[in-house]
Amino acid sequence: MLNNTHINSALSAAKHPILLESEAQLIAAASEWQDCDSLGIDTEFVRERTYRADLGLVQISNGSSAWLADPIALGSLEPLTELMQQKETIKILHSSTEDLEVLLYVLGELPEPLVDTQIACAMLGQSLQLGYHHAVKWLFGIEVDKDQTRSNWCRRPLNNKQMLYAAMDVVLLPLMLQELRRRLEDCGRWEWLEEDVARLKRNSRKHVEPETAYMRFASFGRLDDASLRVLQTLAEWRENIAKNRNRARGFVISDAGLMNLVQLKPSNASEIRAIEDIHPGALNRYQDQLLGLIVRAMDGHFPVERIEQFGNTQKKQIKSMRRVVNSKSAELGVEPALLASRRELERLVRAVMQDQPLPERFLGWRKQVITNDLLEQLGVAS
Repeated sequence: MLNNTHINSALSAAKHPILLESEAQLIAAASEWQDCDSLGIDTEFVRERTYRADLGLVQISNGSSAWLADPIALGSLEPLTELMQQKETIKILHSSTEDLEVLLYVLGELPEPLVDTQIACAMLGQSLQLGYHHAVKWLFGIEVDKDQTRSNWCRRPLNNKQMLYAAMDVVLLPLMLQELRRRLEDCGRWEWLEEDVARLKRNSRKHVEPETAYMRFASFGRLDDASLRVLQTLAEWRENIAKNRNRARGFVISDAGLMNLVQLKPSNASEIRAIEDIHPGALNRYQDQLLGLIVRAMDGHFPVERIEQFGNTQKKQIKSMRRVVNSKSAELGVEPALLASRRELERLVRAVMQDQPLPERFLGWRKQVITNDLLEQLGVAS
């Protein structure tokens, strides 16, 4: 059982983090990690202007020590890659989606095995979006300072406040795992967590395909054929430019600017320069490319996949399915979205309509808990 001694030890470690800036320091720390059953892990990164996040720090803690690995000062990060592969040590992250993307890109590996404490908290009735600071308050009654959230983690030197903040983000994770595992096992939901984390890791290995980047726009299903071709063409072009130049999509052309191009379809310089939400610098660099792409898309007759709009029957089915989800979530004491969001219900309906396999989200533990009931609403045998 956890007690104040464990918590105080973790808080003390956060006040005296060990900064790893040399290969020798990293290797020495890695030798200690080999003896740990579990380690809390977090990353700090900057991603305001770039397509890929710039890693600024990797924090690691066993609950009694906190290490801050500085990827900017370090050369090889091989010991961190080896840690990700160290199957005897559970890696604990909170709200890990972006961290996994960064770790996979920088280290080439995902943490194995992995526990995401945000998902664990959601399975115990907390918000699906519960932040680390609120999770710590819920579990331990501890207030964690959030004043360094928007720090530039790639600027050196790091100050004491930054290092304390970074260490606090990991020192309590091993204790959180102990408490959350006990509660989840008590109510028979630990296997739920294992399934959802496994799917999370599979999804984190999937990349956005440039040719499907247009599907990021919520309104794409409502566009006419010509506009949809223009959107698909421009979104694919922007995705490739952003990836190749390592620039955030919005710093190539904003979503609003791109949609204005789709709707207005300019054919010359004066028309395109009259469009709002496109930075003059972007026009100076890309104007001729954009005009050419729009013309080719307008003249082309290539098919573009669109999502079929639902009729009244499907809309009624989704309403009844949402009632089933709300009833079951109240019974289980969890948020409805943990079982199935509206968008996921729509995917299920489309899969059934097109006689396709059930989406992965509706397999595993959800199959007995909610999926069979949802299929009844669609008139499908489970």
